[in-house]
Amino acid sequence: MKQCKMILALLLGRLVRAVSRLLHRGGTDMPGRLALKLCPELLSLLAAPVKSLAITGTNGKTSSARMVEEAFREAGLTLFANRSGANLISGITTEFIMNADWRGRPKAKYAVIECDEAAAKAVFPQLGPQVVLVTNLFRDQLDRYGEVTHTLENIRIALSGAPEARVCLNADCSLTASLADVLPNDIVWYGVEPGATPSRSAPAISDATHCIRCKSEYEYDYITYGHLGGFHCPRCGYRRQSPSIAVTDVVEQRADGSTVLMEIDGRRELVQVNLPALYNVYNAAGALAAVTAMGLPAKTAIEALGRFQCGFGRMERFALGHAGSRMTLVKNPAGCTQVLEFLAGLKEPFTLAVCLNDRAADGTDVSWIWDADFEILGRLGSRLRRVIVSGDRAADMRVRMKYAGVPGERVSEQRDYEALVRELENEDVPVFLMPTYTALLELRQVVIRHVGGADFWE
Repeated sequence: MKQCKMILALLLGRLVRAVSRLLHRGGTDMPGRLALKLCPELLSLLAAPVKSLAITGTNGKTSSARMVEEAFREAGLTLFANRSGANLISGITTEFIMNADWRGRPKAKYAVIECDEAAAKAVFPQLGPQVVLVTNLFRDQLDRYGEVTHTLENIRIALSGAPEARVCLNADCSLTASLADVLPNDIVWYGVEPGATPSRSAPAISDATHCIRCKSEYEYDYITYGHLGGFHCPRCGYRRQSPSIAVTDVVEQRADGSTVLMEIDGRRELVQVNLPALYNVYNAAGALAAVTAMGLPAKTAIEALGRFQCGFGRMERFALGHAGSRMTLVKNPAGCTQVLEFLAGLKEPFTLAVCLNDRAADGTDVSWIWDADFEILGRLGSRLRRVIVSGDRAADMRVRMKYAGVPGERVSEQRDYEALVRELENEDVPVFLMPTYTALLELRQVVIRHVGGADFWE
């Protein structure tokens, strides 16, 4: 009976996927959702013969997944992944359906799975991953996730359902690092060492000011960004662990990538990261930890980091405007501030378009824009050519720009994405697009109609 239900669920899922693609709807979520109604244990049945590497956390899941994928390909492994970003149990099940033949046997033996933090507790027990990478934890979509400690508990429950998995933890994140206290899993630590990058005197934005064990205020030896860095509690002694995968020096940060020195299990290697900004240096270290935890050679992962292609909407390049453009998703204060700091490091003038929506997938509470450090833009002077605000909450973003100190004559509003893209096609300086999630999906479709590009699920 179970085998019959599985076969029927597979056929249903594949049929729905085919119809969805004919209608240009993507078919990333609905096939799995309907198939699970018919066979609730479908994911566990399809995942059993597949070796999976799962990635969860607030920021960096998609970019880390693309880095890991490239390393798997470099090693000659056949794999599949939920590249569309459909990272709930329905979307993940869809990818397993498409990787299976009609009897449920896998076509590819390896999977790289990006998983939503809240969905992980339902996914991991069925997925049975060999390795889990936890990137970081930041306050995000309070209307959906609640406080950051609630998200941490979701991930703890998820990992308790995968006790055999090797878990890669960010040593610099006091929240994710605390998981090592309560789990039996083998832990692999990664992080950024003191002196690798200029330290801040205090966190600009911190979602973890007090010790998760005893509630005393943390002290820091150094800070990279947000609450990440060399934390320690003066009362109970909880502190950052020494990582086996460590960034010891950020040698150069460029508009198109970074050069870093990493210590990998005691060996020093010069590593090229094919994406800019410090948060992608963290993603690279995490990806390298995960790939080596999976048993692949570090050399393979290092070579992959220098040439992987970014995921959709994660510093993604488009031939929009005379000097080109990049699109990157923003969704919470810490991640948004990191993008703004990257822009502040650019030496040439640029134009910025910020698209703010407040739909369910974005998070209906947009008050986070007041915690993000948009004041960075107000200090850029003539390097910030202009700002165009768009999206359902464009008016809110326009007010935020005013209080950030961006001169009013440099700020305009354009809610029509077609008109926005036509306007940006005439820009003679680099263009940066910062949309929230649903704005990203809509704006990106308009962009690729004008200048070309792959559909989001490709």
